Amino acid sequence: MGKSPCYFEVKEVRQEWILDPEEMGSKRKFWFRRPGEGESEWLFKYPREDTGEHWAEKIAAEIAELLDIRHATVEFAIFEGVRGSVTESFVDDEQELVHGNQMLEWFVRDYVAGRKYGQSSHTLKNIWQVMDEVFVESEAKMQGKLCIAEYLVLDALIGNTDRHHENWGILFDLGVVDLEWLLAPSFDHASSLGRELRDERRSRLLDENRVGDYVEKGHGAIFWSEEDQRGPGPLELARRSTRSFPDFFLPAIENLKSLSQESLIELVDRVPCSWMSPLARKFAIAQMRYSIEQLGGLVQ
Repeated sequence: MGKSPCYFEVKEVRQEWILDPEEMGSKRKFWFRRPGEGESEWLFKYPREDTGEHWAEKIAAEIAELLDIRHATVEFAIFEGVRGSVTESFVDDEQELVHGNQMLEWFVRDYVAGRKYGQSSHTLKNIWQVMDEVFVESEAKMQGKLCIAEYLVLDALIGNTDRHHENWGILFDLGVVDLEWLLAPSFDHASSLGRELRDERRSRLLDENRVGDYVEKGHGAIFWSEEDQRGPGPLELARRSTRSFPDFFLPAIENLKSLSQESLIELVDRVPCSWMSPLARKFAIAQMRYSIEQLGGLVQ
């Protein structure tokens, strides 16, 4: 007999811990802090109805941990009987987070920061320009681009279609005379792993061996060209980016070799039984296996 999985902890959130409502984003969420010295602020997020956004968020963070990709810490939580996820703030007291749309507005001519979706100027080329403008030293520019490449390969692996320009950012230190910039860790991965599908659709896609079709049909929020009507899906974006910028993307793809099927199954099985259906687990694993196979084909 195989050993029983060690399920991820589910934390309780209490009403009296709530701070201010979060204004950015389309989902209901709120910040809170547990009582006690040195406690961090956390963001509780309600999943949209009939979705697995909470488990997608958690699994994505744990995958990033396995791959040693900088990411926000995510836990399962319950607030007033409602299941959700909580994300620990990664912004220190002496730091401020500047979202990607603000950075792009500063450094890219005519960039419209208020246009979240269908923003064709949100291209990898323009994100690269931000890295070149923000970081002074050539080594820092390279590290910034390598980190972005890791985030986008993670998106390709899990099928995260929501890397819009508010879902990445740069931290700057308020406590120093000369501005010090740091790329923020990867965050907000809820739009991943088929979280919106019903089990009936998952079953059909699995039975008909069409998981790849599902993956390839998705569209992301980063565009390849400013003339495009839609952004490529996260997997296709990784393909194009690897061909155009192999020095930045191939290391992240090579790193996927550390993910075995057994490690993926073990991780997904740590989601409590009542939080994720057997078909949702099977589909999530199949989706990641497909993406790993496709990305692996880019390595010569």
